[in-house]
Amino acid sequence: MIVAPPSAAFAFAHPAHAVAFGFGAGLAPRAPGTAGTIAAWPLGWILGGLMPPALFVALICCLFAVGVWACEVTGRRLGIADHPAMVVDEMVAFMLVLAILPRELGWQAAAFILFRAFDIAKPPPIDWFERRFRGGFGVMFDDLLAGGYTLLVLALLKRVPG
Repeated sequence: MIVAPPSAAFAFAHPAHAVAFGFGAGLAPRAPGTAGTIAAWPLGWILGGLMPPALFVALICCLFAVGVWACEVTGRRLGIADHPAMVVDEMVAFMLVLAILPRELGWQAAAFILFRAFDIAKPPPIDWFERRFRGGFGVMFDDLLAGGYTLLVLALLKRVPG
């Protein structure tokens, strides 16, 4: 199903919309989820370098809660619970991945590719959770699972001798 992107006026008409649309990243005409993930990368890099890991993870937990609210409000107003332009879910989940990974470009680039693949493909049980949980929490939660899959694959790759 092709869904028309909302206007910039709608995206910035309410604080929840601005957050849900990643402060404009979700307005990308193609691949808004990828645009949101790309926008999160430098933000995660900077914050990860400035904050102790525990504080960074605590901030991400707060951002998750804000994202639940923003996606709930915005999805209701759009009439589409998980509109493709709502990218705060990708942003928060990818920043969590960055908080855990080494601060090395190779690891982070691999994480970017894996995260996007898992977020798009939604392998089980991500697809099951996506159908089961609705509203803002559902929008945010499935991306956390994609982030978890990303970290699991990277952890397994790190254990491979070579």
